[in-house]
Amino acid sequence: MNMLSRLLGRKQPADDALVIEPMRRSHLPHIMEIEATAYPQPWTIGVFQDELAMQARGSRHYLVALLGGRVVGYGGMIYMDSAAHITNVAVDVSMRRRGIATELMLDLSWEARRVGMASLTLEVRESNVSAQSLYRRFGFVPVGVRTKYYENRDDAIVMWCTDIQEPAFEQRLQTIEAERNAS
Repeated sequence: MNMLSRLLGRKQPADDALVIEPMRRSHLPHIMEIEATAYPQPWTIGVFQDELAMQARGSRHYLVALLGGRVVGYGGMIYMDSAAHITNVAVDVSMRRRGIATELMLDLSWEARRVGMASLTLEVRESNVSAQSLYRRFGFVPVGVRTKYYENRDDAIVMWCTDIQEPAFEQRLQTIEAERNAS
């Protein structure tokens, strides 16, 4: 238990507990490792630094997933008028299929609701059927295709999830959380 946790009377999470927290500059070296394996044309550290600067001004929201204090995933979104655009969700290749992306999506979705966004949107690689399945679980539906969006080669499916302030979306998020807690 660290000093701050002792003073505040908080328990430290177990070493095997997944922790989602705001992304900080100190996370970037670990994020860059995941980014390099997740994307054929990864963002640069400068892009992430710019995104974090915009987060400080309130126009972005970026999270990291930590397991045993190690960065195992991250995600983020941009606020645009009444829509939140999910920019990225990535998980360390050795940690996939453990619900980490689901946890990141839950936190991003709750945050989009909290700040009053009406909808969520994203692009997903046409070949990434597992990510598409995850996004459908959250209520995203395909609305179009961006031809050769990725590396000027692969198409992207544009997906939207509307009416996220409605009780039905809140119930969807609660159901996903309940399913996660039951497993």
